[in-house]
Amino acid sequence: MDLKEIQNLIKFVAKSGASEVKLEMDDVKITIRTGAESDNKTTVQYAPVAAPQIPQAIAPVAEPVPAAPTTPVAETPADETSKYITIKSPIIGTFYRKPSPDKPLFVEVGQNIAEGDVLCIIEAMKLFNEIESEVSGKVVKILVDDSSPVEFDQPLFLVDPS
Repeated sequence: MDLKEIQNLIKFVAKSGASEVKLEMDDVKITIRTGAESDNKTTVQYAPVAAPQIPQAIAPVAEPVPAAPTTPVAETPADETSKYITIKSPIIGTFYRKPSPDKPLFVEVGQNIAEGDVLCIIEAMKLFNEIESEVSGKVVKILVDDSSPVEFDQPLFLVDPS
């Protein structure tokens, strides 16, 4: 694995929001830990796996790869979004805004929703799970593009409950 691939991996992990990723291949072990949001640090441990026939004293040792600096994502001020309720993904899968390609969207920005209304579908392992609203209100923002992968607890919708 070359330096460019490692740097791309670091950037990907930092953007994904994962707190720790371990990658183990035939000749390399990489552990990437991202710090708390307050300190914005990414720690990378990079160690080659010694071949069995090479004595440990002679095995090559690699220097730790410097972490790519992470920059905080520009977000809307907290006071603007604090009045909204965030509806998050309950599972990992693929987010769909409509039940099938030829059907209308479940919800659109500005639409009023009631508790129990279907907001989207998340496909996980060929099972299509309808995600229902737990609140009533007005959809302010849809945070995920159609047919995009989503993670557990990823924000999907902002709803104004008033």
